[in-house]
Amino acid sequence: MSTVTQPLRDEHKELLPHIEELRTAADQVGDAGLDVLRASVAAAHDFLVQHLVPHAEAEEKVLYPVVASVLGAPEATRTMSRDHLEVGALTQELGALRRQIATAAPTAAQERDLRRVLYGLYALVKVHFVKEEEVYLPILDERLPASDAAKMFEAMGHAAGDAKAHAH
Repeated sequence: MSTVTQPLRDEHKELLPHIEELRTAADQVGDAGLDVLRASVAAAHDFLVQHLVPHAEAEEKVLYPVVASVLGAPEATRTMSRDHLEVGALTQELGALRRQIATAAPTAAQERDLRRVLYGLYALVKVHFVKEEEVYLPILDERLPASDAAKMFEAMGHAAGDAKAHAH
């Protein structure tokens, strides 16, 4: 059954394998060789910066205002926005760790930090997606006209594109 929010559900399905790679990268810390670890951390960071953070920015600029309007509650998505802030902070921390291990093997403390950050991102994003798909999207499916949903997704695409352009 297709819903007005199917484009966002499809996007989440495309992002989920990459989110699983965050957990895989965390699992490799302390076990994989240095080159494998560096590649995993780089891939995870690149995914976050180039795909997930722009996705979150598009949600902030477009999706969440629509949800707030449909619900008649301007603060209805505040907890979701807080998730995005934490993803951004953890992404920055992962970037710093990536730079630190680029030229030297990670210390025990850096390995702990890598695991914490990668597992934290994995759990946070997985739960965030579930909250969107089980709480907000069914409400939009029920209350948002298809024409408004189409405009919303077009605007989200533009917002994500702008965010990606600024990430480079």
